[in-house]
Amino acid sequence: MSHRDGRIRPKIYVKVPPERLGSVIGEKGSVKKQIMDATGTRISIDTENGMVIIEPEVDGVPPINLMKAGEIIKAIAYGFPPEKAMRLLEEDQILVIVNLKEYVGDSQNHLTRIKARIIGEKGRARKTLEEMTGTYINVGDYVVAIIGDYERAMAAKKAIEMLVEGRMHGTVYRHLERVLREIKRREHLRLWARDEFE
Repeated sequence: MSHRDGRIRPKIYVKVPPERLGSVIGEKGSVKKQIMDATGTRISIDTENGMVIIEPEVDGVPPINLMKAGEIIKAIAYGFPPEKAMRLLEEDQILVIVNLKEYVGDSQNHLTRIKARIIGEKGRARKTLEEMTGTYINVGDYVVAIIGDYERAMAAKKAIEMLVEGRMHGTVYRHLERVLREIKRREHLRLWARDEFE
C-alpha cells in the first residue's frame, strides 16, 4: 500500500500453521490487539493461507517494532503460549530456532529420539536448561525455539546442539555452568566499567 507521497509502507509476512492461528488471534482478538498496541502495528490475518501481515499503524513507527511483532507471532507459531512470546517485547530478548532436521534429516525415529533427549524424563531436561539459562524453550515437531537474551539464548542453543550430538546430560550441564559463569563475569565487568565498554 503506497501513500499519497508515493512512499511504500513496509510490511512483514509471517506464515503460521493453521492450528496456531487461534493462539495468535487470542480470545476475542485479545492477543492480536495486545501485540498491535505494544508495537504500534496493524496486524491482518489471512486465515485461508495462514499468513499474518504486519504493517505500521501510522507513519513513523520504527521498523524494529514491526520486527518485534513478527518475532512474537513467530514464537507463538512455534508453540510458545502468547504470554511467554510477549517477553520478546523487551529490548534485549531474541528468538532463536534450532531446526532438528538439519542434524538428523527427515527420519521420524531419529527426531523422536532426539526430542526425547532434549525434553528428558517428565520434561526435566528441558526445565533444567530453562532454569540454568533463564530462557524459555519450546520443543516442537522438528524445531526447538528459544526465547532469552542473546548470550543465554545462544548458550541454550549450544546445549541443545550438544544433546542432539549425543553428549550426556551431565556433560552438557557442566559445559553450561562454565559458559554461564563466564557470561555473569562479563556482565559484572560491564556494570563496573560501563563507560569503558560503551
